[in-house]
Amino acid sequence: MPELPEVEITRRHLHDAMTGRRMIRVHTTHPRTARNNAGGPGEIDERLLGRTVLGVGRKGKFLAAPLDDGQTLIAHLGMSGRFTIGEPSEPEPAHTHFRVQLDDGLEVRFIDPRTFGFVAVVAGDEMEGSGLSRLGPDAWDTTPSAEELTVALARRTAPVKALLLDQVIVSGLGNIYADEALHISGIHPLRPGSDLTEVELGRLLEATRSVLGDAIDNGGTSLDDLAYLLPDGRAGENLDRLRVYGRTDLPCPNCGTPIQRIVIRARSSHFCPNCQPEKS
Repeated sequence: MPELPEVEITRRHLHDAMTGRRMIRVHTTHPRTARNNAGGPGEIDERLLGRTVLGVGRKGKFLAAPLDDGQTLIAHLGMSGRFTIGEPSEPEPAHTHFRVQLDDGLEVRFIDPRTFGFVAVVAGDEMEGSGLSRLGPDAWDTTPSAEELTVALARRTAPVKALLLDQVIVSGLGNIYADEALHISGIHPLRPGSDLTEVELGRLLEATRSVLGDAIDNGGTSLDDLAYLLPDGRAGENLDRLRVYGRTDLPCPNCGTPIQRIVIRARSSHFCPNCQPEKS
């Protein structure tokens, strides 16, 4: 599933292409893509047609584009979603479920084979019921302090890996970058949240910003199935730079100990048992 770096890279491309542009044609074709608007695809098309995009922002894994009439276009990539930007005459990829033609001639498309992603249009009074209203601090833009995170986890006995994936605590992290940050900070993924000291959480936050920044610089992580591609069609180059994620039984880049994989709350977790000791 695309995580914060992949969504941030997508945001930058969309922001450059769409800001100040009016949507002159809109076509939503899949009901699941439009599932968060009661009127389905037709409502999406009607509410967006003729509107001008004021910018494209991001919170966690959500994209949010405010419009000139006070509404907001929201998108989530889900497991396999991606946006492309190009000419309307270019061949349309399979599983294209949303198309917007801009007044400069470019067309933005949303492609989502598994249809776990979505686009939605919300007015100001509808924003409270959207997923954005429940998100915690952004792991990149509004990272909490070590003190704030210590307070948030003080009574949480769940494994820290599971807590990092809880978008209410910190938004934007998923399996890949949580594993990477925990490895760099030397924290075992099964450590209870309340067991971590403020110093350890400070180290974890620093590692989180480091791995997210590197991934953004490297164009994001495209896995073997290439579910995530940049809007220009290129694959991200961060896969070969991962330290532990997906590297079961390969040597730890720090100490050479084989990387282990365990399952925490139905999610794979990769770690070095030497660099990330589990405390009782």
